[in-house]
Amino acid sequence: MEARGCTIRDASGREYLDGAGGAIVVNVGHGRGEIAAVMAEQAGRLAYAHGSAFTTEPLEAYAAEVGPLLPVDDPAIYSVSGGSEAIETALKLARAYHLARGEAGRWTVISRWGSYHGNTLGALDLSGRKSLRRPYEAWLGRFRHVSAAYPYRAGDPGAEALGDGATAAAELEHVIQTADPGSIAAFVAEPIVGATLGAVVPPDDYWPAIADVCRRHGILLIADEVMTGFGRTGRWFGLDHWGVRADLLAAAKGASSGYWPFGFVAASGDVHDTVTAPGPGFVHGFTHSHAPVGAAVAREVLRILQDEDLVAASATKGQCLQALLRERIGEHPSVGEIRGRGLLVGLELVADRATRRPFARSARIAEQIVARARDFGVLVYSGTGNADGTDGDTILLGPPFIVTDDEIGRIVETLSRSIEEVTASGSRDASGSRDRSR
Repeated sequence: MEARGCTIRDASGREYLDGAGGAIVVNVGHGRGEIAAVMAEQAGRLAYAHGSAFTTEPLEAYAAEVGPLLPVDDPAIYSVSGGSEAIETALKLARAYHLARGEAGRWTVISRWGSYHGNTLGALDLSGRKSLRRPYEAWLGRFRHVSAAYPYRAGDPGAEALGDGATAAAELEHVIQTADPGSIAAFVAEPIVGATLGAVVPPDDYWPAIADVCRRHGILLIADEVMTGFGRTGRWFGLDHWGVRADLLAAAKGASSGYWPFGFVAASGDVHDTVTAPGPGFVHGFTHSHAPVGAAVAREVLRILQDEDLVAASATKGQCLQALLRERIGEHPSVGEIRGRGLLVGLELVADRATRRPFARSARIAEQIVARARDFGVLVYSGTGNADGTDGDTILLGPPFIVTDDEIGRIVETLSRSIEEVTASGSRDASGSRDRSR
């Protein structure tokens, strides 16, 4: 296989337009020789040095360059190999922070239903995607969950969704008071929900209200920017849309554009200084944390994003993508909502547009659409269970930021055709069985 730009070619030579950046990872495009050159040069000079023994020039340089872009005050960087490791690191940092302050009772973390934070046990316990949790429920249950900020399904039975910031903040306040404010260590959420709900953007009053609740109770605000970071939403980071600052921020995916397994946690100066003060310290580490090659790759990706103005490109091309989708299938009876920011764009599919009734999971609508689009040579990303934890189908688009206007047009036309074919009137009922009345 090989890939260039927004095109992936398989072993048989067939080409596919990457409308999803893999798993919403590739932001600067495939096959960039300058990144490969940096990777090789750094590996030839220093491939590995354990973070407990050395810091390295690539990591120090990267931290200095990425720091001013982060919605975190006076940030310090702890690099890891990906998003799940970043979330685990953030959780442990939150615990270490409260221990260092003499508040050993603060260990509970609150997150949201309809969220995804990774597949390690700690990250999975945070996550609110019920289908992923079910096989491991016996090992989960340490953390608490509040409703998703999900206006389209606010109030729907089983959706566990709220539509305005004031109500969401009041719910969070209630959960904190019920649990005992002195027991809550952190609140974790994605600024814009990615694959689990399909690019759901919260109402504009949501993040300021949530941040205020956290500050008043001494609770650390952890932003999961694994999918939304590095320009994916048309700003450097998702929280930038609301001017909110995090105490801890987890990043991965677009940080290295898929060229190297790399992620990091950014801790505010207050968190870092508190944890590193004399005392128990931060007991943590991974074999491949602080990787010099990963830092060199991430630094080159950062340079490309800046030099080619790709964050602004994500914003403008995302607006174009949504406009074309609305023009082409905005009134389609099976398209409930088209949403997102930048080049993180989601479509929610419904069996009944008027009532928002989802297709039954047994119909496998999202999977069929992904497969049909692939038949036509376009790769898209799907999500399921958004409506009530079981039923519900979404399609997520997240092409590289270098996508051309012609390629955007092809993504829209192919996805629209795939949706029309799969959801053709009368071809299936809501249970997924064939309609044999015709």
